[in-house]
Amino acid sequence: WKAARRLRTQLVGRTVTSSDFRVPQHATADLSGREVTAFDSYGKHMLTRFAGGLTLHTHFEMDGAWQVVGPGKVLPRSFDDEVRLVLATDGPTAYALRMPVLELIETAREAEVIGHLGPDLLGPGWDEAEAVRRLLSDPDRPLVEALLDQKNLAGIGNLWAVETCYLRGYSPWTPVSAVDLPATVRLARRMMRHSLEHPGQVTTGDTRRGMTHWVYGRADRPCRRCRTPVGWRDSVTGTSYARETWWCPSCQPGPYPSLQERPPRPGLRRGVNEESFGARTQRMKGRPGYARPGQGR
Repeated sequence: WKAARRLRTQLVGRTVTSSDFRVPQHATADLSGREVTAFDSYGKHMLTRFAGGLTLHTHFEMDGAWQVVGPGKVLPRSFDDEVRLVLATDGPTAYALRMPVLELIETAREAEVIGHLGPDLLGPGWDEAEAVRRLLSDPDRPLVEALLDQKNLAGIGNLWAVETCYLRGYSPWTPVSAVDLPATVRLARRMMRHSLEHPGQVTTGDTRRGMTHWVYGRADRPCRRCRTPVGWRDSVTGTSYARETWWCPSCQPGPYPSLQERPPRPGLRRGVNEESFGARTQRMKGRPGYARPGQGR
């Protein structure tokens, strides 16, 4: 949503002067001469519309991003291997980075790529009742996985799902049928909407480095409330929506993974590290980031 708002401000109404697709299926595509008419987001999907009934569909998944630079400027060469599209206009230039999905479709066919999604937490058509209905369609499903399933509600990522479970006091593996789903969904939406007008993804209210989250990225560190070491488990369930998960065993009572499913020494592999956030921003400013790919693992 933030990306769509930023791109809308910078590029809508501009005319494409050149396009460089660095994905095989669109290597010869040329958007030159087309006006950029809209940027709309739905969950982690972005729909970039051009004059003539053409839409660029991109999906951010876990690592995709758009970066815009001013007229006559280019990204640092350290980003070359991440660029999937360069979209130059008669003003700024936009770069699609690390996009796992990047496809051109007719605007009339947009429903084919987003029609399966649940209500968008940040969209104007948000429907809480429909989101709750979809979450309850599999009553025994673990809460954290149900929240991450974009067919239930679109837009929530792992950080928001993990932190929502913590703040509601539920084990991430609590069956959705045992959860106050309306209150849980409202909390997730409220936090995400708050982040739209504030920098970063802060859930604690403390923007200092290393203080932004309650449990996410904090394996083995003391819970900020009760000082119990934060638990962590890898995404070992084999489902499409299994992610690395953090939780406080004391503040979030309920079912947990069996010892056989959990890493023998979680401290050896903490997954995402809270201090690694901001690495790419540092690179954009020409300074070393706090982490490199693979660090914090």
